[in-house]
Amino acid sequence: MSDFVPYSREWVPPEEVAARLREDRNIAETRRTVRMFSDRPVPREAIEDAIRIAGTAPSGAHKQPWFFVAISDPETKRQLREKVEEAEREFYEQKATEEWLDALRPFGTDFVKEHITTAPWVIIVFRQDYERLPDGSRKKNYYMTESVGIAVGFLIQALHRAGLCSLTHTPAPMTFLREICGRPEYEKPFVLMPVGYPAEDCVVPDLARKSLDEIADFR
Repeated sequence: MSDFVPYSREWVPPEEVAARLREDRNIAETRRTVRMFSDRPVPREAIEDAIRIAGTAPSGAHKQPWFFVAISDPETKRQLREKVEEAEREFYEQKATEEWLDALRPFGTDFVKEHITTAPWVIIVFRQDYERLPDGSRKKNYYMTESVGIAVGFLIQALHRAGLCSLTHTPAPMTFLREICGRPEYEKPFVLMPVGYPAEDCVVPDLARKSLDEIADFR
């Protein structure tokens, strides 16, 4: 059985809880997915802290089944873009159904992924299906997809609150990401995220979010 330690936090009165969450909601509502990035540099320490925040996410049995590869090297980003565009061209021209393409049209996307080489950072998140022990044996992880998804949510909000933008991208297939990043076979690419400042001429689709009544019920 694990050791336990006291959990201690500042006590926040209910009215202050509501005020803090209202402030956080106002910040969160300004978050948008961005495809037009500036090449303005972002310090490595900022990305390190964002990943540390992502690493505080809850996970099944506290297995923390995630690994983050943060890339700023121009040549590696060039290789990434080349492989991503190859996969995306096949998706748009051969694999995607007309219904799927119709769903994507409001965003104006295509197989050209200039943001991968323009953004100062690309973070690739991997899902660890099991842990490889020093003796070569395996130790199972639990609720990997759910856990990594929560960690990515933490990462997105941390970046946004710091004044940065991100884009969640899942090219298919994604196995080449493991090869480029030199990750082991028990890690599966989960998402690719360009990160940086928005371009000066950045625009985003004028899309509304669902209302509270559409996403929640109180009983």
